[in-house]
Amino acid sequence: MTDTSTFPDPTYKDTVLAPLFEGVKTHYAKHMTAINQAHLVMLVEAGILSKSDGQKIARALEAIETSTKVADLTYTGVHEDYFFFVEAELRRLLGDLGGALHTARSRNDMDHTLFKMALRDRAETMLGQIMTLTEALIAKAKVEARTLIVAYTHGQPAQPTTFGHYLGAMIEVLNRDAARLSAAIDNLGHCPMGAAAITTSGFPIDRTRMADLLGFEGPLINSYGCIASVDYVTGLYSAVKLVFLHLGRVIQDLAFWSSFEVGQLYVPNALVQISSIMPQKRNPVPIEHMRHLSSLTCGRCDMVVNTMHNTPFTDMNDSEGEVQQAGYAAFESGGRVLQLLTAFLPACTINADNVRRNTDAASITITELADTLVRDEGLTFRQSHEIAAHVARSLDGAPLSSGFQTFLGAFQTATGHAPRMDVQAFQIATSPETFVARRDRIGGPAPAALSAALDSYERDLAALKSQSSHRTDRIRAATQSRATDFATLLES
Repeated sequence: MTDTSTFPDPTYKDTVLAPLFEGVKTHYAKHMTAINQAHLVMLVEAGILSKSDGQKIARALEAIETSTKVADLTYTGVHEDYFFFVEAELRRLLGDLGGALHTARSRNDMDHTLFKMALRDRAETMLGQIMTLTEALIAKAKVEARTLIVAYTHGQPAQPTTFGHYLGAMIEVLNRDAARLSAAIDNLGHCPMGAAAITTSGFPIDRTRMADLLGFEGPLINSYGCIASVDYVTGLYSAVKLVFLHLGRVIQDLAFWSSFEVGQLYVPNALVQISSIMPQKRNPVPIEHMRHLSSLTCGRCDMVVNTMHNTPFTDMNDSEGEVQQAGYAAFESGGRVLQLLTAFLPACTINADNVRRNTDAASITITELADTLVRDEGLTFRQSHEIAAHVARSLDGAPLSSGFQTFLGAFQTATGHAPRMDVQAFQIATSPETFVARRDRIGGPAPAALSAALDSYERDLAALKSQSSHRTDRIRAATQSRATDFATLLES
């Protein structure tokens, strides 16, 4: 049977090749230009191409770059993809010499280099957004270091702490998430170029020089792994997912705190929406958007990682164009969360009246009464706990500070004698201010302990900024160096 069909099949063209071509136009064209320039510089420096041939190819690349409006290109099927379009233009201008640029490389190593370059830009931008959020939260935590809130466990009022202390916990997680993301960005920092299809090349290429010209820390060593081990993808998206999984938990707290029944978080008018029918409603809708965008981002990260599941350890389309491009949506939705949360949380305030109401109604300072009885009355913790529990049960929603007479009776019954504690000492022991002030151990909410913690968070943040700056400076220097070396080829 004779096969008279020609490539590409129209349906394959419309469903696969054309969308991929559009994606390359949007995401990779500038990176392909960088790879072409760097590869040409390396080929000439390594003596694989002569300087005169290198000059001709450089001038042709420059002419293509100048004359081609990438955004206006439409996929026709004449060339399989954007790579072959550029090569065809080179051959149109130079004849057979136009094919020399592809010496000692493959679309395999080019693709994974393109993907890493596109990901490192997006990931570094997201890391910057996280660090900006962290800075805003540190500033807010300092302002709110003495602002009392009710802390909840198992959905119930538990103990008093401060808004600054709560934000400190959030900052710690953000710094750890940022460190994980920074480590994942570091894992993008080794260049696949020179791996070619699988096994490198018989030509005397300089893989380290290629890595330097493209802003990588160095070459990724094993050539098979360059095109097969896509852990740079799975590692990065796993790190991104954790950011929004963790932020989603905080965002859920914001929804709970701003409910009418709890009411300890006040969301300003600029960040609430009204009901179209119920005039009394103040709907903190941005919280819902942050929550669902966080979940959407987690899902998009899972989509990328799960697409790699049970795939062969080899070059494969499952880790390439369409999957890579689909994953970029995670940076878009996640970036929106980070921007909105950076504006939202610093703008919110704590409703002190509602905090006091819930503190009194739930007797959340009772733990300090029990602790005080251990320290000042010489009771065991279990004895003091039982006395305090009796007092709390007897109050029926009245403020704990009003329960001194109940306390006297419970103490007398439990111990057979009167306490040394008088009514003033009782009120001090049961006040939320005392509760917070006495929790001055490392990591506690007392002002000095919280201040020390915030100082450490700022140091951690400074280290993360330094790492990020080092990477971006390396890429910026490589871009300048490549432009200079390519210009030298043009003029030689």
